[in-house]
Amino acid sequence: MRMRPASEPTYWYETDTAVGRLLLAGAAQALRRVHFQSGPHPMRAAPEWREDATPFARVLAQLGEYFSGTRRAFTLRLAPEGTAFQLAVWEALRAIPYGQTVSYGELARRLGNAGGARAGADGSLTGFGGGLFIKRALLSLEGAACVADLFSAHESARAANGVPAPD
Repeated sequence: MRMRPASEPTYWYETDTAVGRLLLAGAAQALRRVHFQSGPHPMRAAPEWREDATPFARVLAQLGEYFSGTRRAFTLRLAPEGTAFQLAVWEALRAIPYGQTVSYGELARRLGNAGGARAGADGSLTGFGGGLFIKRALLSLEGAACVADLFSAHESARAANGVPAPD
C-alpha cells in the first residue's frame, strides 16, 4: 500500500451525479478515491478528513462533462492507494478506451494471471463496486456495444435459475 506523509491532509466531498452520489477523497493536488455512495456499500469519511469541495474543482468539472457526454478521457492527477495487485488492476482498467469493455478473464490475462478471474471470464455481467445498476448506466452512457447482450445474458441466467428480476 502506498503511504502518504502524515502532514498531508485528506480532503473529501460528496457530489450528486447521473448515477447517484459519489464521495471523492484525496490530497489537495491528487484524487485518491471515488466511491459510489448509492451502491451497496456507502463509505463514511474518516474523522480526520476535511470536508472541502475546493481540491476537487477539476474533478467535478470533468465529471460534469463526462456525464453530459462531452468528455471521453479524464486528465486528473491520481494517487490511488492499495496493494500492488490493486494498483496494477486499476492501471489496466485505465487503459480500456471509452465505450469499450474487457472481460475479467481478459483483464487477468493482461495482468499475467490467466486463471485469476473466474466470475465474468466469459464476458457475462458480474459485480461492480457501485452495483449492477450503476455498471449498466455507465456502459450505456459510453455506448458500449455489449450493454444489451451483457444484461440480456445476465437476466436470462437469473430467469433460468428461478431468480426474479429486481424491481
